[in-house]
Amino acid sequence: MLKKLLIANRGEIAVRVIKTARSLGYRTVAVYSEADARALHVEMADEAVCIGPAQVSESYLRAEAIVEAAVKTGADCVHPGYGFLSENSGFARACKDAGLVFVGPPEAAIELMGSKRRSKIAMQEAGVPVVPGFEGDNASDEELIKAAKDIGYPLMIKASAGGGGRGMRLVESEDQLADNIQRARSEAKQAFGDGELILEKAVIEPRHIEIQVFADQHGNAVYLGERDCSVQRRHQKVVEEAPSPFVTPELREAMGEAAVKAALACGYEGAGTVEFLVDKNRNFYFLEMNTRLQVEHPVTELITGQDLVAWQLSVAEGLPLPLAQDEIRLNGHAIEVRLYAEDPANDFTPQTGPLHQFKPGEGEGLRFDTGVRSGDSVTPHYDPMLAKVVAWGENRNEARRRLLRALEDTTVFGVTTNRYFLSRIIADETFGAGEATTAFLQQAFRDDPSMAPKDISLRELALAACVFSHGSSGPDADHQNLSTSWSNAPATVTPMKLECGEKFLELLVRRTGNHFTVTRGEDQYALDLESMGSGLLCIIDNSIRQQCQYHRQGDHLYLQASGQSVALRDATHQPTSGAAASGSGRIKATMDGAIIDVLVEAGQAVKQGDTLVILEAMKMEHPVKADRDGRVGEVLASKGDQVKRNQLLVAISAEETTPEESGQ
Repeated sequence: MLKKLLIANRGEIAVRVIKTARSLGYRTVAVYSEADARALHVEMADEAVCIGPAQVSESYLRAEAIVEAAVKTGADCVHPGYGFLSENSGFARACKDAGLVFVGPPEAAIELMGSKRRSKIAMQEAGVPVVPGFEGDNASDEELIKAAKDIGYPLMIKASAGGGGRGMRLVESEDQLADNIQRARSEAKQAFGDGELILEKAVIEPRHIEIQVFADQHGNAVYLGERDCSVQRRHQKVVEEAPSPFVTPELREAMGEAAVKAALACGYEGAGTVEFLVDKNRNFYFLEMNTRLQVEHPVTELITGQDLVAWQLSVAEGLPLPLAQDEIRLNGHAIEVRLYAEDPANDFTPQTGPLHQFKPGEGEGLRFDTGVRSGDSVTPHYDPMLAKVVAWGENRNEARRRLLRALEDTTVFGVTTNRYFLSRIIADETFGAGEATTAFLQQAFRDDPSMAPKDISLRELALAACVFSHGSSGPDADHQNLSTSWSNAPATVTPMKLECGEKFLELLVRRTGNHFTVTRGEDQYALDLESMGSGLLCIIDNSIRQQCQYHRQGDHLYLQASGQSVALRDATHQPTSGAAASGSGRIKATMDGAIIDVLVEAGQAVKQGDTLVILEAMKMEHPVKADRDGRVGEVLASKGDQVKRNQLLVAISAEETTPEESGQ
């Protein structure tokens, strides 16, 4: 009997595993970095051990420190979660050598399926359909270029050890190949310490369908339906749902049987996911196998009524699978989205900072898996996912409707998130019709307003004026029945200047009792303030009573109205000169990270949009581009530098380029 579980992870997956383990009677042990000392998963566990500094290489990737923590606390089993060491065969072996039960597959299965090259060869031998391509052992750039001629274009470059879209490039033509091989290899080395690449024929606009499989130590294996993960950005999943609106019962059975065949072929045990690409004719091809619990496992749990972490622990104890294949039933529909601290209007740049308020939406059929709460901070050290928002319904439209409302009602104040972007996807007609492929975001959705800088409306300015005019910044201040207390107040007209992003907006605010009229230029907006307090603004707008969430932190105000969020600062008594001008030529780091390449030098002519610096953060490469035409005056960063967000990297002068330099 296993009794004490160490969770070798952090954040929402650590919290999620702890919840099930506690319900089954396990004592739990958390590990944490110095940056996570006050994290939710640390507080929830029975015991916790600090394993190093904030950097993942010095903490969550230190297998020896985690094993030592397990031995020190008397844990008898280790759950790896996902990411970090979850698919590291050496870590699984180290646990076994220390007398610990690894809650996952044998190290041989992890090692085989962790290589896209070797796993693809193994699947071909097992009779599982695969995408045509080239899987040469440690192929050189020259070998890849030669193989590409036989495969044809478009094709995919993939990191053999990769996942999450890292080290992956779509190549449309031969002239793009050499540079993309170099970039993919560099990113693969940064992310996985392994630059091996393979090539595959690109399946155009496919569905990304994955099968949840489970195997025990007695030779039994089953599949628990499929998940449709076709809505992706840069090969990273954005929306996941089960069952797929594209999959027929016949296709589900065929893919399920192929997934079970894949699991048995590698001697699998525990939870795993076999991922497939499916073309428009419903032909499916093996993509990869993830030898761990998936981020999106909640949608499978909601439609099967099963706890997959409980299944993992049961298998780890040597018990047979809880259900046989003919006992597994699918019920209803579930959809999951990943709520990130990122800015869709700024190329999805990760965001850091305090979470002044984090309050999930509430309602029937909703599930929030999260590792944060109000008062926490989003740091640059780890993945910026705040929560997985999941909705279940009797049918797909009910699940969509519940998820849309949950997103609109969830409040996150302090950092920019992709919440509005997600809600627009769920409400989109193409997605609603079940027709979204992996090309959906790049094609049908590419011009959606959620991915462009937001223009603040006069209505939002009026709401802000209501809060700032009141003068109190206490978050718990309660001022109810304002219509009664202010009804006889004399009219006042006050100038107000609000800062939104890099813009300063000048207003005139006329207040008569509880009635506000805000004027900007020739435009006006009027509303009545009914009540204000405890983070909720109640107004009468065009004879309609409505509510708006807000959070005020000194001169800073966060508003959430009509499903959108906006952040403003009261700059009435501040000069406007502090704002950075658009196209200033002062090129700054978009986030904390490391400089892995500098592509320009002082005196070089550049054009707006040229990549100047490659910044690596969160295991992804981010190009930093010129915001104007001109000539490089100073280069203030070097390869290998660690930089902070908004640190000046390159200065571009306004000096005009010659016709030859500008390409004219």
